[in-house]
Amino acid sequence: MRVLVTEDDEDTRFAVETSLRGAGFAVDVATDLPEADEALFVNTYDCVIFDRILPSGDALHYVKQRRQDGCGVPVLFLTGIDNSVEGLPYGDDYLVKPFAMPELIARVRSLCRLTSVAPPPVLRHRDLELDLGRRTAVREGRALNLTVKEFAVLARLVAAGGQPVRRDDLIAAAWDAEVRPASNVLDVVIAALRQKLGTPPLVQTVRGVGYRCG
Repeated sequence: MRVLVTEDDEDTRFAVETSLRGAGFAVDVATDLPEADEALFVNTYDCVIFDRILPSGDALHYVKQRRQDGCGVPVLFLTGIDNSVEGLPYGDDYLVKPFAMPELIARVRSLCRLTSVAPPPVLRHRDLELDLGRRTAVREGRALNLTVKEFAVLARLVAAGGQPVRRDDLIAAAWDAEVRPASNVLDVVIAALRQKLGTPPLVQTVRGVGYRCG
């Protein structure tokens, strides 16, 4: 499960990030609303944690606007006042500072389950089928033995519907924002995918951009 933590206080941000990682979550971090907005545009999250008041504005107002635009990711607000989240969007939650980390982790797990109620989709491209729920890949009836990183990169490519996907977006799909791979690791994953997918080749290089499913 992947979580975005948006908190401008460095100590709180570090404590939340460290605790969530220790509980098995993949964690990205942002310090303000513009950074969070960019992360939400690029990545898919199971839950987002917002400090209620951030340097650029009120996170509650931001989330309500995102809801109107169709963003449904569950949100946990961190607030210093018990009743400061009146009009909380449906499905969201809040914690009053200071809070215990086990309580935060329990709230995040509960919110993440909201995104897993609907069955995950099956992605298809030509003769390739990816089952996101079972994490399986099949081409022409042949099961592909993919690593976690290979599956994540391939799923991002297939989901793009043949459009080019930037290298940074592929890296973000498979690695934590705080755990960037070496510059050539993506190339190694792409090479392994091409070998496992066989012929005719599906993954094409787009010069100066990244890769696409052809």
